[in-house]
Amino acid sequence: MTTQQIIQRTDAHIIGSYGRFPVAFIGGSGATLTDAEGKRYIDFASGIGVNSLGYAHPAWVAAVSSQAASLAHVSNLYYTQPGAELAEKLTARSGMAAAFFSNSGAESNEGLIKLARKYSYDTYGSQARKVILTLENSFHGRTLATLEATGQEKFHGADFAPYTGGFRYVQPGDIGAVRAACAPGDVCAVLIELIQGEGGVFPLPREYVAELAEFCAENDVLLLIDEVQTGIGRTGKLFAYQYFNVKPDAVSFAKGIGGGLPLGGFLVSEKLRGTLTAGTHATTFGANPVCCAAANAVLDTLNDAALDEVTRKGDVIRDFVKSANLPHLGEIRGLGLMLGIEVKAPLTHRELVAKLLTNGLVALTAGSDTLRFLPPLTISDSELQAGLQILADTVNPRI
Repeated sequence: MTTQQIIQRTDAHIIGSYGRFPVAFIGGSGATLTDAEGKRYIDFASGIGVNSLGYAHPAWVAAVSSQAASLAHVSNLYYTQPGAELAEKLTARSGMAAAFFSNSGAESNEGLIKLARKYSYDTYGSQARKVILTLENSFHGRTLATLEATGQEKFHGADFAPYTGGFRYVQPGDIGAVRAACAPGDVCAVLIELIQGEGGVFPLPREYVAELAEFCAENDVLLLIDEVQTGIGRTGKLFAYQYFNVKPDAVSFAKGIGGGLPLGGFLVSEKLRGTLTAGTHATTFGANPVCCAAANAVLDTLNDAALDEVTRKGDVIRDFVKSANLPHLGEIRGLGLMLGIEVKAPLTHRELVAKLLTNGLVALTAGSDTLRFLPPLTISDSELQAGLQILADTVNPRI
């Protein structure tokens, strides 16, 4: 089918809840996508951080194909090898005690919410703390609970009311605000992103994160870290909290773990290992063998040397943006291959992303003025340079 035929069929039969670009991708290799007419695009978005190994990575394809040919699904009423192997790898490399597998980032964060409230009930009984503190400008998902956990008022419209309740918001970087918000004694956990991705790619200050971790430990307030976007090598470490020298009570993950297949979950510390007992939490497709086989291939590929390359490639992007004559681009923020670049007026970030797509570079927006890059972690140097040249030519066209 042509792009136009795919668009027409989509519009006729799929609910129009997405503002799609008029491009239909049909294939990919490495960090390069191909549309229905054969045009090639350098990918600096990776399906919003999902395709961590790019497209058609040999190890990923082999793992998925082999597992699909033997066992696709049996449910969590039984044991399977891929899930056991994946949990072992994640706990060994994260320093956490145990894993729970789900399907998506929102579901993973829902699990953190249930985990925190269950721990508080088990610990304090009728005096259980029920409020979860989150940060303004955060994003935690699109279910009713994770929408309300999200600290952006634009997501709290009347369209989906009533919401669940049980959340309180504070300004990022202000430890005094955390202390004040916890003063009533009803806060069971603090849920944070170490880099606020959808909010504009804003890293939290390291000193603030250290103070927050200390406060939580002293007051039996669980420290929950949402690493749906920052986790699985995106920042140059397996998890971003490893940069900040803190250890959370629990951490969620999703997106890049499956390398293109739907998989998420969370890891817990020894303190929370026994909180979710049999029957208290479940999911049908969690630890799906095919998805876990894909994730094992992702983790095996993202060894220490590969993570060092993520850091190096992020530095290449930073150096290019800072040194090139790109007057409409400003501050660059983030870690590894999770980067946000300020777009200056009169150009808007949405206009720029549309122009880049026309010119053959797939990119994302974030916040109110940020161009966001989340390329595959395995992007080659040649693809990286080609994408940066498209950026330069688009922002500052040659005459």
